[in-house]
Amino acid sequence: MMKLKLLAVLAGAVVALPAMAADVTYRKDVAPMLEKYCADCHSAKAGAPTVKEFDDDKARKEQYKKDKVGPRNDTYETVLQLIAYPDAGAFMRRLDDGTSQYAGGKPGNMYKYLCEKGNDAECAANLKVLKAWVGEGGWNLNRFKARGDVPAITKEQLDKLQLKY
Repeated sequence: MMKLKLLAVLAGAVVALPAMAADVTYRKDVAPMLEKYCADCHSAKAGAPTVKEFDDDKARKEQYKKDKVGPRNDTYETVLQLIAYPDAGAFMRRLDDGTSQYAGGKPGNMYKYLCEKGNDAECAANLKVLKAWVGEGGWNLNRFKARGDVPAITKEQLDKLQLKY
């Protein structure tokens, strides 16, 4: 009897994982997380530029860095620019925990901001939500164009992105 109960619990957990991925949306899960942890430096309210503005004006880019302001990620559209195009993989590179291919075991520079300071379990849980939102196999660190040992993002990788609104 105990084995049957354990099997039922395990089966429920296996079914719940894909269900979680299917249920994660930008509006319900991602936007509130970005507002809570990222808006102070990556929103229009903070004076953050679009990714194009951030990348195109070298002089201002240095000032943005000094001011600790990064590219905007406060709308669905601005987040997509950091995931797919024009800055493919930037979102994932910055928020990765260091376990992804090409991370070299080093967490992204923004990973520590995915949670309250020092709450590693919260960071890991929030990263899990983001990975579920991006989609199975969609979380990758590749750029739009190859750089160094990191190849360019492929059509197959882009096709795996879910990103439900």
